[in-house]
Amino acid sequence: MRVFTAALWNETNAFAPFPVDLGNFTQGGLFGPGARPDSHVDGVALCQEARRRARDGAFDLIEGTCAYADPSGLIVRATYEALRGRILAELREAMPVHIVALSLHGAMHADGYDDCEGDLLARVRVLVGPGVAVGATIDPHANLSARMVDAADIIVAFKEYPHSDSDARAVETLDLLIATAEGRIRPVMRAWDSGTLGVFHTSRPPVRHFVDRMLVLEQAGEALSVSLIHGFPWSDAESSGTRTLVITDGDATRAAHLAKLLAHEAAALAPVGMEAPIPMDRAIDLALTETAGPVVLAESPDNPGGGAPGDSTSLLERLIERGVRNACLGPLWDPGAVDLAFRAGVGARLPLRLGGKAGRLSGWPLDGEAEILALDPAAVQTFEGMELAVGRAAAIRFDGVDVVVVAKACQGLSPDLFTRLGIDIASRTIVAVKSSRHYEYEFAAIARRLITLDCPGTLQLDLSAYTYRNLWRPRWPIDPVGAAPFPVTLSTETTR
Repeated sequence: MRVFTAALWNETNAFAPFPVDLGNFTQGGLFGPGARPDSHVDGVALCQEARRRARDGAFDLIEGTCAYADPSGLIVRATYEALRGRILAELREAMPVHIVALSLHGAMHADGYDDCEGDLLARVRVLVGPGVAVGATIDPHANLSARMVDAADIIVAFKEYPHSDSDARAVETLDLLIATAEGRIRPVMRAWDSGTLGVFHTSRPPVRHFVDRMLVLEQAGEALSVSLIHGFPWSDAESSGTRTLVITDGDATRAAHLAKLLAHEAAALAPVGMEAPIPMDRAIDLALTETAGPVVLAESPDNPGGGAPGDSTSLLERLIERGVRNACLGPLWDPGAVDLAFRAGVGARLPLRLGGKAGRLSGWPLDGEAEILALDPAAVQTFEGMELAVGRAAAIRFDGVDVVVVAKACQGLSPDLFTRLGIDIASRTIVAVKSSRHYEYEFAAIARRLITLDCPGTLQLDLSAYTYRNLWRPRWPIDPVGAAPFPVTLSTETTR
């Protein structure tokens, strides 16, 4: 059996200020055939699982391009077309194949393409024909389109947010694709739209119960695979929204019934899928009342993990204005400030203009006195047992608040982002991180409390703050009353 794998991965924020070009993919991870990243990345888990199986002799593997860019704004048209062209050319050269397995995000948008994954999968299907098993893993923050469902045999989304199950979903996807190619199953996929645009935190009730139910349905043989596609609220495509996807063995009626049932349940969950964020001043008040251990404030609206620039000054400015000094914040993106810190050296004091440069939602730059506490030309932070590169970083004391400033935008994932630069977070009242959920893995063990902030930024949870042009409407919570759940209609009926 011959298996072809490739990865094309980007979470596109329609409201982020920066476009994504080939340089972003080179910086994030651009690997030619036969090359793969050494560290674990959710976006290539399927490719890595296929490589493990090929080493064990399960099949012959042909590896295509693996391309990953950190979340940001719209992808430059020529960049997407070039990467798509590379993958399709590699697939054409690899043929004949029995399986095409792709690692995709699902919310990737380029200039002129509001559904990159649907476009790529459709071209793959035309190239290989109806007899080849085509499948993909996707992030739950995908925008599941009818074109994607129509072109593929198998689509499996991560079930967990934070994404702790990418390896398990890679195993599931390959198992289903192999069973399809061998004729042991005849997969049928059906999707339903909940009529909502939700944010779901799967590690806490009631969403935890929903995820557990999906697993039970699979274990009981009710379906081959069940996925909740949360959608990415900060994209702007017709297919943006919370959808359910069910795969059965040849039973289209059963797949549609389960997808519809789960879509109604997802619509009911949407208003309580994530705890309400707390305004900055209220969150600071709560933190200051704690007497043991730091309180972690998650500056989710400025999370680079969702395409925000990471240079908002809103929270830092408020901490300074309120005279909160036993606090630290990071990582704040400002390559110019990092460069000045390295030129000045550890121990130097200098006037510094910090942050607030990317756009309106980043706030104003702050002017103050900075003391350079520590410098690291190759900083790292830990996540799930791995060290992830941060790059050039500086720890500065800025008007009394210790700030980790970075030259490359990234989200805060671990306490050692601070401690490796000499900032003792255990003694702090407030530790502020630019992240949404993934920081919880490492910070929960040391934090007295975790609080998600309601503050300005590119990833605001108040979705009414954005102007959507392509999103199918009505849709809750943007509209007071969303649409009732409805089927995602396929462009053609197939018997694959």
